Amino acid sequence: MIKNNINSFLIVIASSNAGKIKEFQRFLYDLPIKIDVMPKGIEIEETGKTFRENARIKALAVAKLTGNFALADDSGLQVEALGGAPGVHSARYGINDSERILRLLRELQCKTNRSASFISSLCIASPQGEVLLEVEGSCDGFITKKPRGERGFGYDPIFEADGIGLTFAEMSIDQKQKIGHRGIALSLLKPALKELLNFYE
Repeated sequence: MIKNNINSFLIVIASSNAGKIKEFQRFLYDLPIKIDVMPKGIEIEETGKTFRENARIKALAVAKLTGNFALADDSGLQVEALGGAPGVHSARYGINDSERILRLLRELQCKTNRSASFISSLCIASPQGEVLLEVEGSCDGFITKKPRGERGFGYDPIFEADGIGLTFAEMSIDQKQKIGHRGIALSLLKPALKELLNFYE
């Protein structure tokens, strides 16, 4: 574990999702840390019933396996008319993004209520098994009737944030980062992470 040398502070991102990793790197670029990706072959069973529980499970597991601090995100889409589904199963709602989107649109075909929320829970854990930071961000909106936009990943093409008129996939990177669930969570995490870095300096 790298410690006491602030210029080399290493945080492993507990994810293999390239889109998420790029968002982390873009948001945290100005902090004196090195960001590394989770080693290939690591599989973590997400047994939590909430996003917060799953983020904690992943952060603790990756920190222990790599011997470094780990940052985990668990996020997903909660659709009101589906009782909160897909929820923590958002990434497992189909074999790929296209299948997940098609399934969700099919399940909402006869629903008039299309309200939904994106949730992002972040957790930083140490290799000693400590949960150091936990934050959560959310963005309210609704599910469109068909995909719109070419940017983003996951459910971005069918999620329109309230009052914006654009899906996440139609927004610029900066706009999504400002109002999106992960951007909000990261904005809460960043000042706390700066204090953590000062502690280990």
